[in-house]
Amino acid sequence: MASEKLLKELNDQMNFEFLSGYYYMAMAAYAANEDFNGFANFLIVQGQEEYTHGMKFFDFINDMDGRATMQTIEEPKNEYGSLLEVFEEALSHEKLVTSRINKLMDMAKEENNHATVSFLQWFVDEQLEEENSMKTIVNNLRRMEGHFQGLYMLDKELGTRTLEPIE
Repeated sequence: MASEKLLKELNDQMNFEFLSGYYYMAMAAYAANEDFNGFANFLIVQGQEEYTHGMKFFDFINDMDGRATMQTIEEPKNEYGSLLEVFEEALSHEKLVTSRINKLMDMAKEENNHATVSFLQWFVDEQLEEENSMKTIVNNLRRMEGHFQGLYMLDKELGTRTLEPIE
């Protein structure tokens, strides 16, 4: 059983994961409006993945005899100046998620809550992958600035992403 304090933080993170999905959908809408359907697809899949992460928290909170509680979701940023801006913001957001997961892990360790530590380890590993994915796209966009052929190829590549089953 988790402490009330830890359950509150787990609930906050669950809601933040849902908010992250909402952010990615706003980014996808921008990319689609700019006719970058591959980038839009990548961001839609990212949004779906974030909703799945939120559900992992939902299920875990309930498994710990807590109660998942939904909070208000703020309006995401909807206007961007470029795809580079979109992915720089996505990278920044993933770094924020990582810091939040690390804070939760520290709290779970302080409480000697082994079940929560085990649960959060998956997210620690996932966040390394998330940050590296966004960092790669940011670096590629910076390298190809002004080269439409590269942008076209990256758009095609990102259009092939599908939602992979999450354990």
